[in-house]
Amino acid sequence: MIKTTLKISGMICGMCESHINDAVRSAFKVKKVSSSRAKGETVILSESSLDQEKLKQTINGTGYILLSVKEEPAEAKGLFSGLLKR
Repeated sequence: MIKTTLKISGMICGMCESHINDAVRSAFKVKKVSSSRAKGETVILSESSLDQEKLKQTINGTGYILLSVKEEPAEAKGLFSGLLKR
């Protein structure tokens, strides 16, 4: 699982967050996507890496500005995830 964090400029309300989330879901096959206007970021969980040029086109096409993309392996989070690390 891959966690992709996007820094985005221009989100000012809950509808902005929804607009970004919907655009990402429409353009990519993702497990989860959530945006925070307060943090100015969107976090995406997917099975594989996402095309960064397509991400830029998708976000910029909505009227917001993609500032940066950070990709890293996603850590399992759940009720028993702490037990698995031992």
